[in-house]
Amino acid sequence: MKKEAILHIPMSEYAHGLDEKRIVLRLRAARGDLERVTLWYGDTACRRTPIDWFPEPMERTLSDEYHDWWELTLECPYHRIFYHFELSDGRETCFYYGGVFTDELVDDRSEYFKLPFNHRADIARAPGWVHGAVVYNIFPDSFATSRRHISLEPTEREFGGLRTRGKLGGTIKGVTENLDYLAELGVNCIYLNPIFAAGEYHKYDLIDYYHIDPCLGTNEDFRELVDRAHDMDMRVIIDGVFNHCGWRFFAFEDVVQRGEASRYKDWFYRLSFPVTRPEDPEEIPGYECFGYERLMPKLDTANPEVREYFCAVGEYWLREFGIDGWRLDVASEVDDAFWREFRRRVKAVKDDAILIGEVWESAGHWLAGDMFDSCMNYELRRHCRRFFAEMSEDAYTFSGRCTGMLMRYKKQLVAAQLGVLDTHDVSRFLSLCGGDLKRYRLAVLFQLCFPGVPSIFYGDELGVSGVLEEDYRRPMPWGAGDAELFEFFKKAIALRRSQPALQRGEFRVLSAERGSGLFAFAREHAGERITLALNCSEREAAFTPPGETLWSEGASGGMIGPYGFAVALSRG
Repeated sequence: MKKEAILHIPMSEYAHGLDEKRIVLRLRAARGDLERVTLWYGDTACRRTPIDWFPEPMERTLSDEYHDWWELTLECPYHRIFYHFELSDGRETCFYYGGVFTDELVDDRSEYFKLPFNHRADIARAPGWVHGAVVYNIFPDSFATSRRHISLEPTEREFGGLRTRGKLGGTIKGVTENLDYLAELGVNCIYLNPIFAAGEYHKYDLIDYYHIDPCLGTNEDFRELVDRAHDMDMRVIIDGVFNHCGWRFFAFEDVVQRGEASRYKDWFYRLSFPVTRPEDPEEIPGYECFGYERLMPKLDTANPEVREYFCAVGEYWLREFGIDGWRLDVASEVDDAFWREFRRRVKAVKDDAILIGEVWESAGHWLAGDMFDSCMNYELRRHCRRFFAEMSEDAYTFSGRCTGMLMRYKKQLVAAQLGVLDTHDVSRFLSLCGGDLKRYRLAVLFQLCFPGVPSIFYGDELGVSGVLEEDYRRPMPWGAGDAELFEFFKKAIALRRSQPALQRGEFRVLSAERGSGLFAFAREHAGERITLALNCSEREAAFTPPGETLWSEGASGGMIGPYGFAVALSRG
């Protein structure tokens, strides 16, 4: 038995409450090493000797290149449990508890792993509506000026004596007038990149957090958008930029004008007085910035005044306009105490509002249940790039990457992760595929069927491409996009939204061999199984999804052709 590979961490993604009655328990072991794992648990509050133990078999659910994960969702009658694992590799059997391996059990309950109490308040919860959500991410300046139209005209508007700029003419009204287009596509949640008053077209250099940028419209325009979207059963999420502000934000302006006498000097990081705004982009500014972007001074969110200001912003747009959540920019660079307070304040206004952190790295730190409901799953994009776009990894490796994404977080929060192929910060995935629509469509179908909340960046469904910023943020190609690709997206989204197994189902790998481009998996829920077989290869592959075929391309007679796929439904 390869004991060095075995791992369990109490009070973590390896052991957590799914709800008040169910507990998720996981054990990691070397791939192919263990034949059987049994969980033995007892009631911590019961002092009877000898201990009353209750056995439950665990299931080997997922694997990566090096490890297997064994998992059990325990329907537990107790709020407090202590537990151990019985491990067998066919040659040796032993017990694992308290971080040790032994052939003997003891009567001292303190020796064992524990879940001290499955507290209601500590159970990580994401809004229930995320299971059925398909998000459409809009970069406002690039989307639409009016119905099926974008002007392509630069704009400049006055705001409080300052100037704001637009590049392509997109507006809030343009989004509202194209809600029918989004409804036809099948999405039911809109995520808008920043819409508040800011200097540049991207709106990440904010001037004011309480007003829509005049290049995009008015607060009333936004109210109409939210109301119309809600009437059409669409939710609206907006971008919160609280890590930094713009050059002309009132507090930074005061620091520039008053220097050390400014009451706002402690709102910012590492000011050197006098504070100036360097015109030369190569000059290092005398203050901390977002990255090295001189136009975006970093805010000190640990300052109580700063914390109060931005928590009030978070509450305002929920209370006054009824938005459905916040996507939180540069979330990993903001202090934890701020996010905990922000969550508490936001959830008090609207308990099913979603909080999505922009975190590019592993996000477990922010997903304990006290900060975010979700993070942007850039990991999904990275792995899809290697498998579908570059074809530099085989199905076996890709399968292991999928396992990592699913085992890294608490089970209920996996379903809330925002799965992205494209965003406003990265090259379009179609370009990464070299323009090959066959590989691109396989990646899109996988994205829409994998656990999490799929997010489509505007124009993906029409074949928008681009490697550089000016290209991947190009204007929406109204009337000129790929109509066949639109229909593919429409059908894939309808599949996702019509099948409960794709929204809530367990994930199981069915075929992922070394050297193969065939990746087959199932989603299982309430007695139904959706099976998908995706062949990202120039060679046909043998695989027959069981059950009724719902959709297929290039598949027949038990074979999946090059870059073909098959989707099937089975019951029982």
